[in-house]
Amino acid sequence: MEAVPTELTKFQKEFLWEWSIPEKQVIDLAVAIPAESYGWRPAENARTFSEALVHIAAGCFMLLYRAEVHTPEVMKVCGSPKGDGMAKWVALVRHSLAIEKRTTAKDDVIALLKRGFAEVRHTFTEIGPDQMDASRDFGGETTTVRRIYLRILAHSHEHMGQVVAYARIMGYTVPWPDPIKLMEQMVASAQHAHRTP
Repeated sequence: MEAVPTELTKFQKEFLWEWSIPEKQVIDLAVAIPAESYGWRPAENARTFSEALVHIAAGCFMLLYRAEVHTPEVMKVCGSPKGDGMAKWVALVRHSLAIEKRTTAKDDVIALLKRGFAEVRHTFTEIGPDQMDASRDFGGETTTVRRIYLRILAHSHEHMGQVVAYARIMGYTVPWPDPIKLMEQMVASAQHAHRTP
């Protein structure tokens, strides 16, 4: 996990701690799975492995756009969707689906993931408490910038579970340690330290 500057709020520090989980694990998984498996899908009407990964990345940018975080990186991916309110939301979703279809090469997918995760991390550290409470339209509902960032986090975790399931169904193992084994090692180390004079 990256060091978090002390001037961030407690909520920002907690969010970034949680954000580091999909940020690392999704990218590690994308790197570990061979390119020839990127086109695999579990059913005809389901996303391919690459489309699911791109959906995570495009979702980061699309949701940042909805939070009115219009940085050059966000605008580069989202463009200038037409319409207002729900029509603009539909345009963003259609644009996101098009990105999923055209971004299929492993290196391109990983690059987009890294950009998406980094943009969320960067913009989140730049927001002050007043900006976090600002009202935004989110699918016809008035909400806060804070809640949209929470949706970005939840969306990334949701689809991280999807790509982990895809990898396991394809016969791959995840490229990070088993959390139960890590906890057992921690318990054993603590017991050993307690017994050592």
